[in-house]
Amino acid sequence: MTNVSDSSPRIYVACLAAYNSGFLHEVWIDADQDADQIRDEIAAMLARSPVEDAEEYAIHDYEGFEGVSISEYAGIDSVARMAAFIAEHGALGAGLLEQFGGDTDQAETTLQDCYHGQFASLADYIEELTTESVTIPEALHYYVDWAAMARDAEMSGDLFTIETAHGEVHVFSSR
Repeated sequence: MTNVSDSSPRIYVACLAAYNSGFLHEVWIDADQDADQIRDEIAAMLARSPVEDAEEYAIHDYEGFEGVSISEYAGIDSVARMAAFIAEHGALGAGLLEQFGGDTDQAETTLQDCYHGQFASLADYIEELTTESVTIPEALHYYVDWAAMARDAEMSGDLFTIETAHGEVHVFSSR
C-alpha cells in the first residue's frame, strides 16, 4: 500500500520558553523518521531559541496524519510510530489508528491478523464470502439481501470497515 496523502506526516514544534516570552520560535519536522532524529531536530531548534536554556517544547500543529489527532504533548516515540504507519499504509493506516485511538500496536496487529481485503462495499465482501463457502441455487440468488447480511455482521461486532474512498472499503474481523 502507498501513502495517498498530499504530504508526508510532519509536526510543527514550538519552543515554550520563547512562546511564553512572546516569541514564535518553531520548526516543521518530518515525523516519518526515527524518534531519535526527531528529538535531535527538536534539541537543535531549542538550542537556537531566543530564550536562553530553553528546554520545553510542544507540538502546535501537524499535517499529513490523514485525520489522526496528535496532542500538543504527544510522546515523540508515539508520533514517530504513527507517522511511519501512516506513511506506509496511507488512509487505511490512519483509519486503523483512529479506530484504535492511536494505538499503533493494535492497528498493526489488526492489519496483519484481521484484514480481509478491499471491496466496493461490505455487502460485496459478504456476498463473496458466502458464495465461496455455500452454493446458492440460481433461483434463490436474487432473494438474498447482501446489504442486510452485511449490516447484521457489522452490528454484531463480527466485522468492521474502514472506508478510504468512495467504493473503497477495507474489511476487518473484530477478533
